[in-house]
Amino acid sequence: MKARVARTMVVLALAVGAALLPWPAFAQVPPHAPGTICFTQFFWCWAQPPGPPGYPCGCPSQYGFVPGYLG
Repeated sequence: MKARVARTMVVLALAVGAALLPWPAFAQVPPHAPGTICFTQFFWCWAQPPGPPGYPCGCPSQYGFVPGYLG
């Protein structure tokens, strides 16, 4: 009986731990040429101006300029 409770507690702890892990958000991105979309940590915007993929860029938000990278 003790082994069963211990096993249940381990499984429960693993499940809670997995539920608390940060999961990346994947937004739907329209078809685009490389370097024309700026990806930030939480959203994307059209790059102004476009450039080589991987270069730094930024998107405007209600809180100001948010840094990202061209993709």
